[in-house]
Amino acid sequence: MTQVKTEMADLIVIGGGIFGCAIAYYYTRNNPSKKIILLERNELCNAATSRAAALITRVRSKKHFIPLSLETYRVIPELEKQLHEELGMKRVGVLHVAASEARVKDLNEMMNIAESFHLPHEYIGAAEARRKCPWLSVDEAMQIGYLPGEAYCDPYLLGSFFARCAKMQGAEMRQGAEVTELLFSGNTVLGVKTQKETIHTGTVILAAGVWAPVLAARAGIGLPMAPVRSQYWITEKAALFPEDSPMVILPDAHAYARPEGGRLLFGIREKKSMAVSPKDLPSDLSHFTFSPDRGMQDLSEVMEKLKRFFPSLPDIGLCYYIAGFSGYAPDNNLSMGIAPGVKGLLLATGCGGAGISVAGGVGLAFAELAAGRPNPFDFSAFEIDRFGKINPFSDAWLANCARARSGKLSG
Repeated sequence: MTQVKTEMADLIVIGGGIFGCAIAYYYTRNNPSKKIILLERNELCNAATSRAAALITRVRSKKHFIPLSLETYRVIPELEKQLHEELGMKRVGVLHVAASEARVKDLNEMMNIAESFHLPHEYIGAAEARRKCPWLSVDEAMQIGYLPGEAYCDPYLLGSFFARCAKMQGAEMRQGAEVTELLFSGNTVLGVKTQKETIHTGTVILAAGVWAPVLAARAGIGLPMAPVRSQYWITEKAALFPEDSPMVILPDAHAYARPEGGRLLFGIREKKSMAVSPKDLPSDLSHFTFSPDRGMQDLSEVMEKLKRFFPSLPDIGLCYYIAGFSGYAPDNNLSMGIAPGVKGLLLATGCGGAGISVAGGVGLAFAELAAGRPNPFDFSAFEIDRFGKINPFSDAWLANCARARSGKLSG
């Protein structure tokens, strides 16, 4: 009979995506004498993180996201310095193109938000927009906003920077370690079990991405999020797509785009987004069929809207199709914080399509909470019980979360 190993830790993090790795980095940095074990059942940052479009945008209509993204911007130079490597973050800026009265109002509000956070912003004319983005048609634009400081990055690389720095600082990052059970005494967390060991701790952070509702349910918590498909395409190389051109948000087309090494990466908000029950997801998405036709039916449904701004799209070859799942809630907010009614359990979940951008702030917040210190950020909009009692596996809930992504206007 195989003997099960038993050990102790100050903190256990379940999930090795960018949230889990960021938490491990900040916790080891701020609590050097503490023992943290991160458990990832597959490979670090190899599920949703590696499939992200990775727009690191600070200025958003949801103002409570902004401090989290500002922390991501702030910490990247520290990671680079520690590793003596460059992340290669592309600070190309972003254009917001408004082609309707409603979207002009939204843009003006966003520019006011940028002003309130002292972030650079300006309105530009059509000629300058065409110069910056040769592929972009702005004939229908009523107003164009430019935020020069915004950026994108390689999401896997950023996640690995967090992980490598955390390991240098003493974190134990265990891959191929699947948590099979959460251990409790009454409503208090005692630790976790994997297939090979039992680890006792007073604090567990669940950062298991779109799989998190399954483990949360074992603690009696209906986690308010659902796995909703995100998908984007990458074109062939063309002179239309300069590597230093800005990202573009097209709310009237429910689309976004950014440069990708002389190509264009662009994504859409489908008329009907696809949600899947967390119970039905395989543990490894490598061979999961997100769309039998590589999203072409969804793309065809919004083609006319896209052609208004990207007229050459029908003539440009599409070389790559990438899809993944993001954790969406009906209000497009994150779903995270202290687990209601369970002592010692923290939930770092529900990225709402913004996981790469907010990773720094999320990492710092949960590192502080796990150490018994106050959260430096306002998480009131992200509270786990804000929808009351929900069934995260019901068809009605999944449909509500899918509709939230379909209605999203930003990147």
